[in-house]
Amino acid sequence: MSKPTVAVLGASADRSKFGNKSVRAHLQQGYDVYPINPRGGEIEGLKVYESLADVPVERLTRISVYLPPQIGLKMLAEIVAKGCDEFWLNPGSDSDEVVTKARELGLDPIVACSIVDVGVSPHQLDG
Repeated sequence: MSKPTVAVLGASADRSKFGNKSVRAHLQQGYDVYPINPRGGEIEGLKVYESLADVPVERLTRISVYLPPQIGLKMLAEIVAKGCDEFWLNPGSDSDEVVTKARELGLDPIVACSIVDVGVSPHQLDG
């Protein structure tokens, strides 16, 4: 069986930010992690992809969003184009408008913390 995959939209090199904690939590739980940030570079030793379209996987197990709602709203078409089994809107990334638009586009948003879902407390990842 292949490893689960996750793209973290809004991944950050700042270890205090949830966009970084998510990268680390998913790595700890055996995911192939694809950090997404338009600045590129490297996060936690992983290549950062400037867009979701650049990720070299046809369809992802999950896409986990750590972006302000107004930016996430603009990303929905790209998320639909990439495809995923699970679409996570983490605390602070959701809004009624994002959830409604996602559903209109055929996504089924999970409005919850994807870090907690993989069995890690975000507080365990401080520092």
